[in-house]
Amino acid sequence: QLQLVESGGGLVQPGGSLRLSCSASGFTLDSYAVGWFRRAPGKEREGVSCISNSGAFTNYKDSVKGRFTISRDNAKNTVYLQMNSLKPEDTGIYYCATSPMCLIPRSLFNSWGQGTQVTVSS
Repeated sequence: QLQLVESGGGLVQPGGSLRLSCSASGFTLDSYAVGWFRRAPGKEREGVSCISNSGAFTNYKDSVKGRFTISRDNAKNTVYLQMNSLKPEDTGIYYCATSPMCLIPRSLFNSWGQGTQVTVSS
């Protein structure tokens, strides 16, 4: 079964940092673009960032540009999301998913993980 597993979430104070990891089980990630998404309380899931299969292309939601960095280590079959200068509005459940490429509708992403909770609060 193709599955992604997110980890690295937690409770952090505003201005703090977290690094999320997205690991694959049952398949290799190097053929796929990987997107990070989040669902804030009471809101729909939204795209946060995406990285192409080679890592040459990345994109970010405007509100996280300059604070979040997506990267991948295909040898470890893992994609990361480094989150710095966290704000309360970054709170939510963070998910990763695969797709043939970035810049496609969220509905075309697959192999969604269970998510990891990020809470930014003092």
